[in-house]
Amino acid sequence: MSTNESDAPVHWLAPDEEQSWRAYLRMVTAVQVRTAHDLAELGLSEPDYEVLSTLSEHPEGTSTLHEQAAKMGWSRSRLSRHASRMEARELIRRAPDPNDGRGCLLVLTATGWDTLREAAPTHVASVRRHFVDRLTPDELAALHRIAEKLSEAP
Repeated sequence: MSTNESDAPVHWLAPDEEQSWRAYLRMVTAVQVRTAHDLAELGLSEPDYEVLSTLSEHPEGTSTLHEQAAKMGWSRSRLSRHASRMEARELIRRAPDPNDGRGCLLVLTATGWDTLREAAPTHVASVRRHFVDRLTPDELAALHRIAEKLSEAP
């Protein structure tokens, strides 16, 4: 039996645990690939859509880079690099943060709002086709409970 760095024995996954883990990974990958393909047909990546949609949840489509990164679970540097690419496409713009001289605000532009409004129906239809409509209401409720449980900090 192999050991980890602390020389404690490895608690290997039982066959059913391994099957569940691999099924989860395949499920996440399959749904993400399918919905990403549908967004790509609109000229958007999943990260593009995530930035646009989460910014739209803020008043006036504006959020600090720090808050936006935390909401999305991204590092600030990752979001900053992605924001630069979106800024070049005029989907968002940066503005000085009046409350933090070192920070900046990310602001949805008119083009960003229009792009989101045009993409949202396709994205929702994709999520329905590849996820929601393939599950029963009981399965969705169970998956929601499981996702909430696994999202909690250990």
